[in-house]
Amino acid sequence: MIKSVAVIGGGISGLSAAYYTRKLSRERGIDVSITIIEQNPRLGGKIQSLVRDGFTIEQGPDSFLARKVSALDLAGDLGLEDLLAGTNPAAKKNYILHRRKLHTMPPGLMLGIPTQMWPMMKTGLLSPLGKARAAMDLLLPAKRSTEDESLGGFIQRRLGKEVLEHMTEPLLAGIYAGDTAQLSLRATFPQFLDMEQKYRSLILGLLASKRPAVKPAAPAGLPRPALTSMFLTFKGGLSVLIDALAKSLQSERLITGTAVRSLASSHEGYELLLGDGERLKADGVIMAAPAFAAADLLCDVPEAAYLKQIHYVSVANAAFAFRKEDVPHDLKGSGFLIPRSEGRGITACTWTSSKWLHTAPEGKVLLRTYIGRLGDQRWTAMSDEELKARVAGELRDLMGITAKPLFCELTRLPQSMPQYPVGHVEAIQKLRGKLDKAKPGVQLCGAGYDGVGIPDCIRQGQQAALNIINTIAGSGLG
Repeated sequence: MIKSVAVIGGGISGLSAAYYTRKLSRERGIDVSITIIEQNPRLGGKIQSLVRDGFTIEQGPDSFLARKVSALDLAGDLGLEDLLAGTNPAAKKNYILHRRKLHTMPPGLMLGIPTQMWPMMKTGLLSPLGKARAAMDLLLPAKRSTEDESLGGFIQRRLGKEVLEHMTEPLLAGIYAGDTAQLSLRATFPQFLDMEQKYRSLILGLLASKRPAVKPAAPAGLPRPALTSMFLTFKGGLSVLIDALAKSLQSERLITGTAVRSLASSHEGYELLLGDGERLKADGVIMAAPAFAAADLLCDVPEAAYLKQIHYVSVANAAFAFRKEDVPHDLKGSGFLIPRSEGRGITACTWTSSKWLHTAPEGKVLLRTYIGRLGDQRWTAMSDEELKARVAGELRDLMGITAKPLFCELTRLPQSMPQYPVGHVEAIQKLRGKLDKAKPGVQLCGAGYDGVGIPDCIRQGQQAALNIINTIAGSGLG
C-alpha cells in the first residue's frame, strides 16, 4: 500500500525533508508519494540567487559553514561538488566600525571573542578599562547554575560590556539580526556554556578548542574547497542547490501559490485544507514552514502556543555594482560589521567581489549591504528608492564612494530571521514530546527550531524524514 507524506514549505528545510523522505523510503522498500506545498510561487524560501550582467548576487543567505557537513553530504548526493567555491584566501581581514572609523578585527578573535591578549591590548575597539575587564574572564569563577540565559548576558558577565557591544554583538547578533540581550544562549551558542563549565574561563575554553592535543583528521572524501575555506557557496549561487533538489523531486507532486489553511487528524492519518479549497490526505506531515505558521496549524496542541513567542525580524539587503575605479576604498578584506551603538541604517557590508572571486566580472566591484535588526525596523516604512538612497549615503560616508552605481538590487525579506527566546531548547523539546503522543507522524523542522544556517535546516529536514519513515514503517520515532 502506498503511503503519503505532505511537506508544508518549499524552502531548503522542506525540500531537504522531501528529498530524504524519498531516499529513505526507497532504501527501505516503502512505497511513498510526496506532496510539497509552498505558498509562494517559487521554491527556495530565502535562498534566491540572481545573475545579472556577469554578477552573481545572493538575495538571501550567501554561504554556509563547511564544518557542518549536512550541506556537503547533500551536495555530494546531488552531484554538485565541482560547483563548490570557497572564500578568497587573500581576503581574510574583516573590520568593525567604531566611532566612524573601521578597525581591523584583532587576530585571534573567535566568534567575536578575543583569545589572544596582545592583539586585544592593541585594538582601538576597546578602552583600557574595557580591556582590563575582558581579561577578568581568566580569573572569574564559572557560574554554578547551568540554566539557560541570554547570549548577551553571558558575554557581558564573562567579558564585560565593551567586548559585548563593540566586538561580540556585531558578529553574533548579525547571524540572527537580533538583540543578544534576548537571544537564548543554549539555542544559539551552547558551546559557550559548556566551555565555561569545563574550563571556568571562556577565553581558556576557546583556546583549548583551537589547540587540541591531537588535531582530528578531516573527514574522508571532503571536497577540496571544504578543506581550505570556513565558508562555502556554489558557483552560480546557492540557488544551484535549490534547482538540483527541485529536479530530483520532479516525479513528486508540487503545489505552489497556495497555503495550508488547516491540519486535522483523521482515522486514516491527517487531512490538510489548502487555500484553494483542495483537501489533501496524508499519513505523515512535515511542517517546514515558519514557527508562527506552524502554531496556527497546531492550535489544538497547547504546547504549540510557544511558537508564537518566536519573533521573526524583517531584514533587507542591497547589492551595489560599481566599476573598480569608482571605489576609492581599499577592498583587501571581506567587509565590515556595524555595532548597534553606531546608530547606522546598515548593519554590515560584504565586499562580495573580494570575498567570492566568482561573483563579479573583471574590473567590476560588487558590494552587499545588510539592513534591519531587532529593535530597528523603521526602514520597513521606506520606499525602495528611499532605502537605496539611504544605503548609498552610508557607503559614501564610510567608504568614500560618490559614483553612481552600475545598478542596485534591493531585496526585502519580511519576517525572515527567527529569534530564539531564553528557554527555547526546553520549550521545543516539550512541544515535540507532546506531538509524538498527540499527533504521531507530524514533524517540525526549519530555521525556527534548531538552527538558522543552511546545514542546520538540511539536518533538520533529514531528521524529520527519518522520523516520518520510521513512523510509517511502524517502528516508532527515530
